[in-house]
Amino acid sequence: MLSAIDNYFFQKEEPIKSTLLYLRKHILKLDGNITETWKYGMPFYCYKGKMCCYLWVHKKYKQPYIGIVEGSKINHPDLIQEKRARMKILLIEANKDIPIIKINAILKSMFALYK
Repeated sequence: MLSAIDNYFFQKEEPIKSTLLYLRKHILKLDGNITETWKYGMPFYCYKGKMCCYLWVHKKYKQPYIGIVEGSKINHPDLIQEKRARMKILLIEANKDIPIIKINAILKSMFALYK
C-alpha cells in the first residue's frame, strides 16, 4: 500500500510525474537535515523540523513547481509571488531540462534562512 505522499506522486501523468519525482529525490539528498512530510494535502519538506518548501502543480499553467515557504525573503528573478504574502514559487517546465543550477541557488538561499 502506497503512503499518501507516494500516492500523490504516482497519480500524476507524465512528464509531470517524473519531474516531481526527480525534484523530490533532489531536495531530499541536498542535506541530511531535510525530512519529507505530508501537510495540507501535499508533500512538504522540512529543514530541522521547520517547513521550508513543498512540491505542487500550478492549476493555471499545469506545470510542477517548488513552493518556497519564506520566498518573500529571497530575491531571485525566477521566483513568482502571485497573490501569496509569504511564499513564492519556482515553475519547472516538465518538457524541458530541469534547471538544476537555478534550483540549487534558490534552495541554498532558502537553507541560509534557517541556519
